[in-house]
Amino acid sequence: MLKAYKYRMYPNQTQQEVIAKHIGACRFIYNWALENEIKSYEQDGKAISRFELNKRIRVLKDDING
Repeated sequence: MLKAYKYRMYPNQTQQEVIAKHIGACRFIYNWALENEIKSYEQDGKAISRFELNKRIRVLKDDING
């Protein structure tokens, strides 16, 4: 027998802001990676591996942080 539980969260204003920032950062990285995949495929006809994307994300993070 399988059971399911539902939980509801009621974050305060500060927590809502942190959650929104986190989701925004995730959206930015996803769209950035998708753009890199599309550009690579258009130029080379090959997809980028996830390991190459991870390397590029580290470089992007270093550029953003200065």
